[in-house]
Amino acid sequence: MISSAPTDFDFVLGDWHVRHRRLSERLVNCQDWVEFDGVMSTHKILGGFGNIEDNWLNFPEGAFRAVAMRAFDSSTETWAIWWLDGRFPGQMDLPVKGHFKNGVGSFYADDTFQGVAIRVRFLWSRLGQHTLHWEQAFSVDNGSSWETNWTMEFKRVPENSK
Repeated sequence: MISSAPTDFDFVLGDWHVRHRRLSERLVNCQDWVEFDGVMSTHKILGGFGNIEDNWLNFPEGAFRAVAMRAFDSSTETWAIWWLDGRFPGQMDLPVKGHFKNGVGSFYADDTFQGVAIRVRFLWSRLGQHTLHWEQAFSVDNGSSWETNWTMEFKRVPENSK
């Protein structure tokens, strides 16, 4: 059991410009991507055993806020990530759960999308001191194949521009 706070997600702390790229339709062999900007700000909670991420997403159909909340379970050494979309404030997504290995965080959940049973995967990675990558994928065959349907590229907001 881990007694000190984990540092796995420390690389996301701070303020970020985000470039989103999202499929316009999911699970229909769509190849049309929609791109838009956003911002993210993340800080620690739970004495370092969690963090909260405040997002502003500038979707083409209108901007909105969303929150990601992460918590570390020291008994299993895994992270859980929840997503709360400001457009649907009474509905928090099922948590994806997982851990980091070789610098990449892999997180999974079983869910449904438009009535279809799916497996959800989030991947988090640090590309450099000031750049991050996140992606979301769905699988309808229990992880044998994946459709990546949303990616985010993060660039740290310079300290002197705040």
